[in-house]
Amino acid sequence: MTVAIVTDSTAYLTEDESSKLNIEVVPIPVIIDGTMYQEGVDLKRESFYERLAQAENFPTTSQPAVGDWLTLFERLKQEGYDEALVINLSSTISGAGQTVAGLASEIPDFKVHAYDSKLTVRIMGQLVLKAAEMAQQGASVAEITETLDALRETIDEYFVVDDLQNLSRGGRLSNASALVGTMLKVKPILTFDPNTNYIVPFEKVRSMKKALARTEQLFEAAITDVDYPIHAIVIYSNNETQAEKWMAELQARFPEVHFELSYFGPVIGTHLGAGSLALGWMRDPNSI
Repeated sequence: MTVAIVTDSTAYLTEDESSKLNIEVVPIPVIIDGTMYQEGVDLKRESFYERLAQAENFPTTSQPAVGDWLTLFERLKQEGYDEALVINLSSTISGAGQTVAGLASEIPDFKVHAYDSKLTVRIMGQLVLKAAEMAQQGASVAEITETLDALRETIDEYFVVDDLQNLSRGGRLSNASALVGTMLKVKPILTFDPNTNYIVPFEKVRSMKKALARTEQLFEAAITDVDYPIHAIVIYSNNETQAEKWMAELQARFPEVHFELSYFGPVIGTHLGAGSLALGWMRDPNSI
């Protein structure tokens, strides 16, 4: 059985990665002042944050159209694939995975499997890359998802946002949390709740410097006793220089960890806003 690997644009893969590993990337729409854009197609990170600052209304995100999914699956079938494993961003952020699951029996003689990554951005991207490598080696969907489940159990992440207003307006946090964050001028540290998988406030720190230092403490505590190599990712919105500086400091402090730099594209940037930074980590996918 040949397995196609599909993901959405919030995995933030490079074109070289998706091309080399035959990964299908479905763009997620972003609506800015009534105009719909496709993330990664006609709306890139470099221009998005300028548009975000100039937008008259708060941007919103949508789902890929059902017809687009069906067209993709039909094409994959015609290309000789028997199955598609679709790795989507967390179901607590988007309903795209649920939509895919509902289409599982729509294409005759072609199986569709929806996999909830329970996260997003480049951390999800690492799961997608691992899945694609395994698929190219002939692994089954069951074997791939078993590996993804094992990797997903090792993942943790903390986001430091400059302002909670975007998350509040997008419905990801309560208005009360946004109000407190604005009044006290704090830099909230957020994470995915391990039980509900919703984005929740973890701590509120009085400056970005202190918030990043606290995130480093959490990272150090989490990786101290693990018996496997760690792959970590520093993620930024429109503050690349600050992210590069932080990653250099982290690499000097934790030389045994492999770090990479990634970004919040338009879909996730819509909710986190400008000035956000994050640190995510997992077991190195190459070690499993």
